[in-house]
This record gives sequence, structure tokens and C-alpha cells, in this order.
Amino acid sequence: MAEHTSGNRDDEALIDRLKAIAHPLRFAILQSLGRGEASVSEIEQASGIGQPTLSQQLSVLRGAGLVITRRQSKQVFYTLDNDAIAQCAQEIAALSPSAISSPGAPSAAHQSRSGAAVFATVSPR
Repeated sequence: MAEHTSGNRDDEALIDRLKAIAHPLRFAILQSLGRGEASVSEIEQASGIGQPTLSQQLSVLRGAGLVITRRQSKQVFYTLDNDAIAQCAQEIAALSPSAISSPGAPSAAHQSRSGAAVFATVSPR
């Protein structure tokens, strides 16, 4: 698959965040953090992800700007960066503004194609 090269830093940041979110282990970590701040050991217990893998996945989430860290003594605590998550959701929503105003309704382009597709699928007797 070809790499996206728009040159727009905002687009690249969104793409990096979406890639980070799309990984099953990282998604599980984000879901866990959705319940609130947690230490690495708490995330490990909640997610069942072992320490080396967990550290690697948390690093990716930090790099994508999806989590915030706080150090207390020797423990590191993670929390979701709610602003980054909200911005990501807004940028996705902006791809199809009509989808937000009427969720579940097919787009105009889809409606015009669907008529042709239905006609094309009718088989002769």
C-alpha cells in the first residue's frame, strides 16, 4: 500500500495517532486509561500485557501524543490526553460533516451509486 504524503503536518499527526489507536494492544491500553489515570503496574494488571511489551506500546502512545505521563517517586502514571483524543475525533468528523448531522444516512454519492449497483445486479431470466 502506498504511503500517504500530503506534506501537511496536521494530517501526518492525525495519521500517526490513528495508526497508534488501531493496534489492538494499544487500543486495549487506551480503553483501560479511559477509566482514569493508572500506573504502569495497574495498566499491566488491567490489560494482561507483559512489562516489556507494555513499555513499548506506551512509548508509541506517548510519541503519538495520546497519553500524558506523571512521575511520582519511582512510579510512572499514565492518563489519556483528552484534548488530543477530542482533536482526533473532530478531525475524523470533519472528513464527512454530513455524517455527524444525520448518522446512518447514506451520503449523496452513495445514494447515486446504489441505484446503479442495484440495477447492475439484476440478472436476466
